[in-house]
Amino acid sequence: MLIDSRLKAVHADSSESNPEQEQLVQQLLTSLGPEGVDDVLDGTCTLIYLFMKWLREAHEAHEKDVVEYVVPTLVTSLKMLPRSVPPEAVPMMAGLAIAAATGLSPTLWRKQYGDWTKAELTPLEATAFLLAEHINRMTDDQDFATRMITEALTQVEEGEREE
Repeated sequence: MLIDSRLKAVHADSSESNPEQEQLVQQLLTSLGPEGVDDVLDGTCTLIYLFMKWLREAHEAHEKDVVEYVVPTLVTSLKMLPRSVPPEAVPMMAGLAIAAATGLSPTLWRKQYGDWTKAELTPLEATAFLLAEHINRMTDDQDFATRMITEALTQVEEGEREE
C-alpha cells in the first residue's frame, strides 16, 4: 500500500506532495506500534524479494544477469536522492537487492547486521519504490508491480482458504 501510494504520487499530474496523504501514512505507521513496524519492514523486504525475483526471471529470459543490469541502476538512483538516502545506506540497499536477486531472503540477510536503524527506513522504502518503478517501466504499465503483488497475495489467500 505504501509503495503503491508513492508510485501514484510520482505519476500524478501535480508535482506538489500531498500533505493529507503523508499525514495518513504517518498515522498508520504510528498506530502499528513496534511489532507492527517490524511487520511493515518484513513486508517491504518481501516486496523487494518478489520484485527482484520477477526481475531476475525477466532478465534470465533474455540471458542477462539481473545483478549486472538492475543493481547499478538502483545504486545510481539511490545516490541521486541524497536528502532521503544517506550515502552510507546505499551499500546496504545494494547488498539487500543482490541478496534478493540471488534468492536469499532480504529479511534473513539483513538480520546479520542487526536491527534496522532509523536512517535506513527511508532508503528501504526508496529501494522498494525504485524496483517497482523499474518493473513498471520495463512493462510499460504504471500499475504492473502493484498488480503483481496483489495477484500474489490473492493466490496466498486462496491457498490458505483451501487448507
